[in-house]
Amino acid sequence: MIKAVLRGLAAALVVLSATVSSPAHAAETLPLSEAVDSLALGTESRDGYTRDKFRHWNTGDNPSDGCNTRAEVLIHEATEPPAVGPNCRLEGGSWLSYYDAVVVESASGLDIDHMVPLAEAWDSGASAWTAQRRERYANDQGQEASLVAVTARSNRSKADQDPAQWLPPAADAHCRYAAEWVGTKLRWSLTTDDAELAALRELADACPLQTVTYEPAP
Repeated sequence: MIKAVLRGLAAALVVLSATVSSPAHAAETLPLSEAVDSLALGTESRDGYTRDKFRHWNTGDNPSDGCNTRAEVLIHEATEPPAVGPNCRLEGGSWLSYYDAVVVESASGLDIDHMVPLAEAWDSGASAWTAQRRERYANDQGQEASLVAVTARSNRSKADQDPAQWLPPAADAHCRYAAEWVGTKLRWSLTTDDAELAALRELADACPLQTVTYEPAP
């Protein structure tokens, strides 16, 4: 009887150990070509889209710091940290906008770009999400690629276009950009259309050493 109980406890410990060591949302790293092949095809529709269906910027990852998501991203991505004043007012600092390889020395000269624009996310599956999930998407700091500080000019040039329609002006940024785009789509289980997929495959062929790391969104 005692041996049977001990065997049962041992089995329970094995199950518990496996559960603890296997997180529900483990990060995955794939070659860019494999990551592109993992994307699901879908038909895009912008019916019903408005930007205000994605609430941003909210109080960010740390509501007690007095900074919203935009400011938190700026602080995190600064190459030279800004001074943070009352009400999270940022003074000084320096940033590298990788889309166009421009150094920016004022937070006011930067936009926080959604790697996959809100309209594109809506087209690709977010229209079916709850308002709460769309808010999490719009303020996602759980993956480096989701939000990026770039020049206002480059962000507005990109607008809501996908990689079939727009790539960063800096040619040496294309591999990174493709990886971050694909990683964001995989993180949030967003689909691609035919033209977008074809463009991503061309980029993957041109970037054979590029990898994509992503973690499924909670």
